[in-house]
Amino acid sequence: MLHVLYLVHDVSDPAVRRRITMLRAGGAQVTLAGFRRTANPIADIEGLWPIDLGATRDGRFGQRLAAVAKAALSIGSKLGGAPRPDLIIARNLEMLALARRARSAFVASVPIVYECLDIHRLVLRNDVLGKALRATERFLARDVKLLVTSSPAFIANYFKPFGQVSAPIELVENKYFEAAAIVPGDPEAEESPLGPPWRIGWFGALRCRRSLELLADFSRRMEGRFEIVLRGRPALSEFPDFHGFVESEPWLSFRGPYRNPEDMAAIYNDVHFSWAIDFFEAGQNSEWLLPNRLYEGCRFGAVPISMGNTETGRFLKQQDIGVLLPQASPEALEAALGKTEEHRFARLKGRVLARNPRTWSYDRSDCRALVERLRSLTAVPGSFAAEALA
Repeated sequence: MLHVLYLVHDVSDPAVRRRITMLRAGGAQVTLAGFRRTANPIADIEGLWPIDLGATRDGRFGQRLAAVAKAALSIGSKLGGAPRPDLIIARNLEMLALARRARSAFVASVPIVYECLDIHRLVLRNDVLGKALRATERFLARDVKLLVTSSPAFIANYFKPFGQVSAPIELVENKYFEAAAIVPGDPEAEESPLGPPWRIGWFGALRCRRSLELLADFSRRMEGRFEIVLRGRPALSEFPDFHGFVESEPWLSFRGPYRNPEDMAAIYNDVHFSWAIDFFEAGQNSEWLLPNRLYEGCRFGAVPISMGNTETGRFLKQQDIGVLLPQASPEALEAALGKTEEHRFARLKGRVLARNPRTWSYDRSDCRALVERLRSLTAVPGSFAAEALA
């Protein structure tokens, strides 16, 4: 069995849980180590007790850099009781900096995989800091065996032009994970509630102040014909008063965090549209990413809303689904959605449901393929070889 040491920047990130689930479903054993954004250590992630590397703060680059330097001194002792892994996956640049230190703790040549699912705005700067960070990334990634990323635009706009990583690239999209095999024609999406009011769901990592203000303005213009439902984890560092703002808006509601995948069908079947727009790093990461909410919403029949000039917008154009905005304004939203009625919404949703569910989801066969790809980087025999040797 392939044994993976997974180094992560935030052990409580729902995407970390999803990757662990995929690795284990594919037949890998996982040891988890990483930083946390909570006051106290996390006790359990999918049955794993994470090796705690300390606390970091969202949006505090200097503090996170100091935490990485501190962890570099202690990671050898913290991994002392862990079995030697066959492979190390480093999620994000800061964990790539620790991967080599972690490898030295095992006194063995363990392959390293670099998993990069966002391109931080700091590495795109043209000043001394940006150039230094890119040079650091190239140095740390000089002998990684594989780069895992989630959007073709990350490759086309960053990794290839800047020459950051020479390793082969594996595209692993932010798809929803299905525990059972995916059967085409069986999307498991229930009937949406009757409208109006029409509901737009903005779920996941809520970090875009511009989206919040735009949706609030639009809902006020519509005077109750549209409601905005927010769920997930708001980045309070990005909002002066998130909860106060939402409470002051008559047609906005925040319904707290949710469990992924347990709650996904229920929360998306409760809305009509899914907000798949992010201006947090406009012109850069926000235009290049293919977000989790794109796949999750479509998986359960919510009609996606995106900007037409982004990677998400281009993807939706290829699929011939969704609502694409020419500009980010309440007026553009009103022009695109204001006259929505039941027949039009039924057509929009029907186009989403008509797509092969494998467009939106990974199942266990995809997980096994991912683990086999990782196994090919190591000396660990494949499943058939292992059976022959047993």
